[in-house]
Amino acid sequence: MALGNQKKNIVVLGAGVVGLTTAVKIQETGKYNVSILADVLPTDQKTTKYTSHWAGAHHVLNVTEDARQQKMDLATFKVMWELSTPGTETAQYFRRLRQTEYYSDSKLLAPLDRMPDYEIHDPSTLPFDTTAGVSFNTVTIDTPNYLTYLARRFTEAGGVTIRASVQHIKQVLEGGTGVFTGASNPTPPDAVVVCTGLGTRFLGGVEDKNVFPIRGQTVLVRAPWIDFGRTIGDPDNWTYIIPRPTGNVILGGTKGYDDWYPRPRAKTTRDILERAFRMCPELAPPEVRAEREPAIEDILPLVIEEGCGFRPGRIGGIRLDVEWRAVSDSNVSVPIILNYGCVSITSCFLEPKVTINFSRHGGYGFQSSWGSADIAFTLLEEALEGKF
Repeated sequence: MALGNQKKNIVVLGAGVVGLTTAVKIQETGKYNVSILADVLPTDQKTTKYTSHWAGAHHVLNVTEDARQQKMDLATFKVMWELSTPGTETAQYFRRLRQTEYYSDSKLLAPLDRMPDYEIHDPSTLPFDTTAGVSFNTVTIDTPNYLTYLARRFTEAGGVTIRASVQHIKQVLEGGTGVFTGASNPTPPDAVVVCTGLGTRFLGGVEDKNVFPIRGQTVLVRAPWIDFGRTIGDPDNWTYIIPRPTGNVILGGTKGYDDWYPRPRAKTTRDILERAFRMCPELAPPEVRAEREPAIEDILPLVIEEGCGFRPGRIGGIRLDVEWRAVSDSNVSVPIILNYGCVSITSCFLEPKVTINFSRHGGYGFQSSWGSADIAFTLLEEALEGKF
């Protein structure tokens, strides 16, 4: 732990988009020495242990009346819109475009009127048997490269990233990062920030059994001619296309509640392709569409990758909170700032039968990442000032 006027030592657990963004937020204040402990890093090969790699992702606001969640989303959009400014170094990680959202049920309509150039569609023009439609300007994110950017930004600000498999929170509370680096005299940190997503279910000393996977499967295709986003919102499935700045397009999606299967299902891939093509026949190459009516077979050669990831759902919603834990065999207590989980969009059923309502971070960590980092940072400062 820090002494006197020394910078306090903060350990962030997890290097997904929420952990990286929170670590950047804290480190860039210049007031702390921040270290990330994670067993999977953004530069690693894709794995279901690391959900952030599999995200689409685009920024659309939540279907929620939760004022805190809306504030987090808007704060994040403000940062990403600025980062995506044309001509800046960070613009390469984003794509500004026109997004259109259709809804099979107007109750699913998010508070999107705060997005740039918001427009409501005339009901008589709505396709696909939908009941509402809106368009607005937003950004999509090249998630793999954006994650690498966050990791680099953190390191350039003086942060340290350590690959480590943390089995129990007590390991960090008592020995900080030193217990994982072989330090001769490991010491406790001044605070720990938990951003472990689905892993929080298994992290000893936390073991939040309210956390569960929301399995999402996607298909990545090469279609650089697609320069718009489109979504159909349905209570059971959201069909979407998300163009990345690289010219690749993510097609989705699925919501498999408490579904732990770690590989893409062929039947689901076909279903995604059919739904996406039905919604957006423009996925077929322009030269094909110029000559004849396109068919689903025209987009099959465009497929680059099938993938799936486990969004971190949580019964009770996103957890942004502080707990104090005693360090073993001492009178010292360390604050733990908890920043994980998700908040409400729709209902689902788990076994045993539990009806829940939830939404982000679960699948939308990118969308609320800077806003939740702001709150986590405030909780950290208040805890260290003795306000908890």
